[in-house]
Amino acid sequence: MQAIITQLRQFVSDNFLYGQGAEGLGNDDSFLDRGLIDSTGVLELVAFLEERFPIKIEDDELVPENLDSINRLARFVARKLQAHGLQPVGLNQGD
Repeated sequence: MQAIITQLRQFVSDNFLYGQGAEGLGNDDSFLDRGLIDSTGVLELVAFLEERFPIKIEDDELVPENLDSINRLARFVARKLQAHGLQPVGLNQGD
């Protein structure tokens, strides 16, 4: 799952931290609490996820429990991939 986290951190850094780096952003830090992502940002995030990974995100899945931190995103993407019979890299290796 580390590969997913790396890709998500890069996307967040490039698009919401404007390339300033994500070093100060913990994997469990809330995007909403930190003021990083607004409603337009959620749409950008969803577009990235659907383009980068072979998943479709439904309207009822657009909730903070799925999208409000790097770790929440990574677990959400991993669940979606598994639901489609795909195994995220490193998921069973404790990454």
